[in-house]
Amino acid sequence: MSGGDSLTATPARRVAGRVLGPLLPYVLHLRPAEWPIMAAHTALGWFLATGFTAPDRLATIGLLAWVVALNGGTLALNSAFDRDDDDVAYLRQPPPVPAGLAVVAMALMLAGALATWAAPTGFRWAYLACLIMSVLYSVPPIRLKAVGGVDWLINLVGFGTISPYAGWALSGRPLTPAASIIFVAFGALFAAFYPLTQLYQMDVDRERGDRTLAIRLGVGRSLVVALLGVGITFGMLAGAAWASEWGGREGMAPLGAPGARRGRMDRRARSVVSQGAGLEHHGAPARHVPRPRGVGTDRHCRPGGVGGVTSSPLARPCQRRYFRRGLDTLPEID
Repeated sequence: MSGGDSLTATPARRVAGRVLGPLLPYVLHLRPAEWPIMAAHTALGWFLATGFTAPDRLATIGLLAWVVALNGGTLALNSAFDRDDDDVAYLRQPPPVPAGLAVVAMALMLAGALATWAAPTGFRWAYLACLIMSVLYSVPPIRLKAVGGVDWLINLVGFGTISPYAGWALSGRPLTPAASIIFVAFGALFAAFYPLTQLYQMDVDRERGDRTLAIRLGVGRSLVVALLGVGITFGMLAGAAWASEWGGREGMAPLGAPGARRGRMDRRARSVVSQGAGLEHHGAPARHVPRPRGVGTDRHCRPGGVGGVTSSPLARPCQRRYFRRGLDTLPEID
């Protein structure tokens, strides 16, 4: 297909061409069709660390930089040296490579690094590592994409494992064992997907002299690798669920939340308070520990009852303060 035809091949491209003009081929080679997948994959790390909390301003900038600047720039850099005429992953009917695409891709990736310089250290290191791998993967004379097995490892580590870790790192929270297992599991999942994205361009890769993993393995063994990768992924995800006690009585909580067992502590607190209230109503004495500052001084937080707080429903806000502070402020029941 000619360059002009590829730029007007779909209604969306025709509309975008009116807006972007000569910039359209540069944007297409960033492969925006892949952005939602990478956005969800990277944001997974953020949500695992924080729960379903909307990203703040810095995290939003970090996610955009990772998806559009780093990931999009990586794909554009790859296009600049591959110069594919046939369909490639996430880009059907690719337009001819525009002038200076490699320079634009590198500039975009570096701009993303500068835009996220204030991000937590873990994110900056992850961004730098993936930027270096992108260059080593696509740019001659090293061009690791042409080395069967190494191309697969770079996608496993960069796309699969580091991307969700980058989302986690934006929260600034230390990495937990369960989260580490999940990120490695997604590395196995992307290791399963990668050979499948190479199968339909094996002839073109052979003509170019690239010895990708799919070419070395062939179609049959590439499918076996994909199935094994998916199986390993689900096994590791099950292990992470078991390690973090998801699905049990404790329910699901953010893996990066401070005090990962706060839910269990709250339930213990409620149990102790309810037991103490029952004993008190039957005349059993309760020995109290000193109240934290501010507790027992509100209009409904009158001295008396368990922990210096009445058992009236009006005192529940006061009791919740005890639950948040943990068991250290609860009464000792004789």
